[in-house]
Amino acid sequence: MTECVPLPADVADLLTAVVEALDLPIPSIETVDERKHYRLLEYRTMHARIALQCLLRHRDHPDLADDAAYIRRCTAEHQVNYTPYDSDWTKGEG
Repeated sequence: MTECVPLPADVADLLTAVVEALDLPIPSIETVDERKHYRLLEYRTMHARIALQCLLRHRDHPDLADDAAYIRRCTAEHQVNYTPYDSDWTKGEG
């Protein structure tokens, strides 16, 4: 049986940054909101991919904290710019 080893803090921080960047609210049913959601997800995914590709290309000198900071900067620069879907089911989400 494989022994479970906790994730190092810097790995967990990088993964958290990726999840936070890609965790977007569902857009309203308006076409313009769906398009904005798609473009925002596309932008954030691109930057997460760039950070992860750089990490994989420079395996001998990883800087996970810098990669996580890069993802967070890109995420902060591109906030949700559309109307999220609103229903009784989603009202409890924050």
